[in-house]
Amino acid sequence: MPRIVYRHDQPSRFIASAIGEPGQREFFLQVKSDDGVNTIGIEKGQVIALTERFEELIREIRRGKLASPEEISVKPFTDNKPLELPIEADFLVGIISITWESDRVYVNLQAASQDDEIYLDDIDEGPDLVVVKLKIEQVKGFCERAKEIVSAGRPACAFCALPIDPMGHLCPRANGYRR
Repeated sequence: MPRIVYRHDQPSRFIASAIGEPGQREFFLQVKSDDGVNTIGIEKGQVIALTERFEELIREIRRGKLASPEEISVKPFTDNKPLELPIEADFLVGIISITWESDRVYVNLQAASQDDEIYLDDIDEGPDLVVVKLKIEQVKGFCERAKEIVSAGRPACAFCALPIDPMGHLCPRANGYRR
């Protein structure tokens, strides 16, 4: 089956969002540009990791003076709108790569596959791929929203740090008593 590569050179949106009740939520990335809309399924842990890597990248760009102070200090582009409908994932993300080139953050989102091999975007075979070019303000806005989405889940138990369901949970640190 031939590979589909979606390209978003000037996206108007790049967001993380979740649908469902805490404990049962499904997470998605959504990218929109003049070339269309892609909705990609993602795990909560991947959203957290992507946010951390984006923040680390911005720190490295600042330290290495790879962008002007004006570009680094730009305010985040905030997008608090809900996901665009229909919410149907094009694929589940497997591998994410991030690079800094020509004053843009390039994000490659490769579909999950049987192997953990990264396929270049100019290869005709392999898992589907979304290639996104982001400005620094879009990356900062993504991080803000992603942190809000992740923290809107179930609260953590003060004793064991596991998530607490609305009915409570059996805490291993309390010898199985309900908290």
